[in-house]
Amino acid sequence: MEAFSLMVDWTPKPNLTVDLKRLSLSAEEGFVLSRLDGGTAASHLPALTGLPPERLRAILDRLVEQGAIQPAPVSSEQRTAPAPASRDSTEDPLPEPEPPATAEAEPEDEEPPDAQGNFRQLFETRLHPLAENERKARAHLAEEPELSAFCFDPVPAVLKALLDNPRVGLAHARLIARHHRHPAGLEAVCARAAFAADGGVRRWLARNPQLPGGLFRRLWNSRRLMELHKVTVDRDIPEGTRRTAREMLRQRFSNGPSEEKVELILHTEGRCLLSLSGLPVDGKTTALLCGRPYRSPLLIQNIARWSAAPPALIAHLLKQDAVKRQPQLRMLLGRHPHAPSDARKTED
Repeated sequence: MEAFSLMVDWTPKPNLTVDLKRLSLSAEEGFVLSRLDGGTAASHLPALTGLPPERLRAILDRLVEQGAIQPAPVSSEQRTAPAPASRDSTEDPLPEPEPPATAEAEPEDEEPPDAQGNFRQLFETRLHPLAENERKARAHLAEEPELSAFCFDPVPAVLKALLDNPRVGLAHARLIARHHRHPAGLEAVCARAAFAADGGVRRWLARNPQLPGGLFRRLWNSRRLMELHKVTVDRDIPEGTRRTAREMLRQRFSNGPSEEKVELILHTEGRCLLSLSGLPVDGKTTALLCGRPYRSPLLIQNIARWSAAPPALIAHLLKQDAVKRQPQLRMLLGRHPHAPSDARKTED
């Protein structure tokens, strides 16, 4: 029972960056790995594989050690809460720079209910051995569970036939976006406007290492700056896609709506400014930023380190109570190249 409880709430996910051919896996380990699709919880694996929980736990540990799957997340009980900082002094210490915030956790998409997590096995054992033309014909008319199983077909032509099936819905589009590894197949999914507009489809596409850069640009070109920023900090997304997102964020920040710029700066506590160095803001954005009070030392600190911060914003921050109470913040703002002359003299 202890081994089973350790697997509750854990969804083993294959490590797509590892070449499995170079790993020394036993037949049993290879069998279990073949049943992992990244969406099936570990607690369901005993029924799926026929192995006892204790044996499964040992196999999963071995797969983690070899890097074949991602490790289980650390439970909240295992994390030690930091002791609260002392508040004896009237001057709060300047906070240490924090690492970039990760994207907000979003609920995982559920696979279609029939044969949970077993569609890949159905495809590999029954459908993949068929000739390509036969698979195309069957995909066009397929019903469940073959309908979901065909979402794992690696041939774009078969996927295009599948997408012409009137029974295909968002759940199938998400499966394809998540598991398909050919750019042409991913393009075919996004040719359907309803699929391209779905948040779940976009989320899995962004995490797909075969997503073409051009397709990413088309899908995210009209998204809000905040949504684009989340892609840049999501570590589940391949670095190539994150790099494209960073380039787009800089381009969009230069000429995007002022309200979105302010939203991005405030919601990230100014962390986004590190990747936006050197980019100035327009007068409307400056006015919106100057039209509110500032209480967060971290936000003030990040703006003070932003070389393109407008002079009016620096002057506005120097008037804030949070800055007046903390000499460290006043010093940072006074050293800014756009600081008022009287603030610079004070620091000198």
